[in-house]
Amino acid sequence: MDCIWLNYNLRINMHFAQVVDKKVVNVIVAEQDVIDSGMFGTGWVQTSYNTHGNKHPNGTPLRGNYAGLGYTYDQDAFYSPQPYPSWALSKDFLWEAPTPQPEGMYTWDEPTLNWVENVH
Repeated sequence: MDCIWLNYNLRINMHFAQVVDKKVVNVIVAEQDVIDSGMFGTGWVQTSYNTHGNKHPNGTPLRGNYAGLGYTYDQDAFYSPQPYPSWALSKDFLWEAPTPQPEGMYTWDEPTLNWVENVH
């Protein structure tokens, strides 16, 4: 019996964010060689759909968070726009209120810098 070896050229699609002046302006799925070809311009940075809060369920996180339109790319990480002026960016690239959110349904009130309970 002869053994036949097949050479499969596996294509792996990855997510990439196009960054202009530290802001994400586009996110696409493409092969690395397509990005390298320059077909879609420059400024592409790989992002991981499974990374959130600088954690990845199957291993090493990639760049803090999955990139979204309008996100900032800084410190080799993606993070969302700041929701309120008083919130600070955590070491895991997530925005945190000055005080932790209580259990239950609450909304942040920036003028008072407090959580307000949602009453139905």
